[in-house]
Amino acid sequence: MNIGLFGGTFNPFHNGHLGIIEHVKKTCELEKIFLIPSATPPHKPDINLAPANDRFDMVKKSLSGLEDFMVSDKELIRKGPSFTIDTINEFKKEYGQKTRFFLLMGSDAFLDITTWERKNQIFEAVRIIIMLRGHWESYHPIVSFIDENISKGYIFNEKNNTFSHRTKKKILVCKVPKIEISSTMIRERVKNNQSIKGLVPEIVEKMIKTKELYT
Repeated sequence: MNIGLFGGTFNPFHNGHLGIIEHVKKTCELEKIFLIPSATPPHKPDINLAPANDRFDMVKKSLSGLEDFMVSDKELIRKGPSFTIDTINEFKKEYGQKTRFFLLMGSDAFLDITTWERKNQIFEAVRIIIMLRGHWESYHPIVSFIDENISKGYIFNEKNNTFSHRTKKKILVCKVPKIEISSTMIRERVKNNQSIKGLVPEIVEKMIKTKELYT
């Protein structure tokens, strides 16, 4: 079974997230995708972060009825900062060796991975899907970054946009639709009393209003 793991603050969860995970699931032939809200993101300490339980509920309720998409609370019940490698190892222990896991990452997150905790273990433990939005005209920056910061042992196959390595898991590049929605934009709109209708699932819009989040 091929399972995707997509972590993030989801602050808040929005329709762009939905569009991207549906595209990646189909394009990369994943059977399921787990969305994993982070409790204490070590790389985003200063953002206007809604309570973890509210962000978890936003994702859970937004995915209701979508049987191939699920939300995980692994990083919410773990104490301390949320480190990706710990989450990966928990999933691998739970599902066993017959399951292939794919870590979904936006290009910005991937280019920041050199600052992540035990980042070398990530490349040995799980396949990575780099999600590139429409403005990327060339893969050269990704190729150069991997060669200079991850390992010179990766070989890039232009036919299937995949990096292969003798001892590490594959890295796949998946172009995703350019969706002009971001969590930052939504928080700003809420703060300025502007409508977010159509930018987030209806249940998320309702939660933000009811709980007075991001005001």
